[in-house]
Amino acid sequence: MQVSIPELKRERVTFTIEGDSGFIVHKWADKAKNEIKDNQGGKAKHKKGIRNPEQEFRDALYVFKNNGKEQYGFPAGGFKKAGVRAANDAGMKMTDARRSFHVIGSLGNGEFVEIKGCKPTMREDMVKLAGGGVADIRYRPEFKNWYVDLDIDYNSSVISAEQIINLFQLAGFGVGVGDWRPEKNGSFGMFHVKTNGGK
Repeated sequence: MQVSIPELKRERVTFTIEGDSGFIVHKWADKAKNEIKDNQGGKAKHKKGIRNPEQEFRDALYVFKNNGKEQYGFPAGGFKKAGVRAANDAGMKMTDARRSFHVIGSLGNGEFVEIKGCKPTMREDMVKLAGGGVADIRYRPEFKNWYVDLDIDYNSSVISAEQIINLFQLAGFGVGVGDWRPEKNGSFGMFHVKTNGGK
């Protein structure tokens, strides 16, 4: 039995997504990761010192330096996950969508997409910790008037540029990106694909 395998047709499409609600970024701080490693390795637990909200805010950002200028990013994989998750709403299998396109970043060797349009501001939010439900305060960055240029590498034998754009329109409404997004019962990180005529 002869199997027909369609040719791989790699193409590139670039479009801009604009935020419809604040984008809350929450990178795992190196200090927190080291504490988890130490605890799992049997080392003594760290005593909690005096909190530094400004430092916690800074630690939650993905920051890149370019000629002395700070650029802020978010993992390209986070945007891809949003598009893939929206495939359900479009009647497409997520496994098929996952294989059909990739989001190419412009920062950190292509792993991060640059957040443009504004600088982050610090949020102070009350949260409940998992397990005991103990209340705590989190200091996180929020981008309020943001946009992102998405560069998509895709297999046009499987999916078209128009279908990708439609996936991201659905993702911006029902999935979102970052903390407290619609997928996680929130309303942050919502966006739309910008067209020549505006929205």
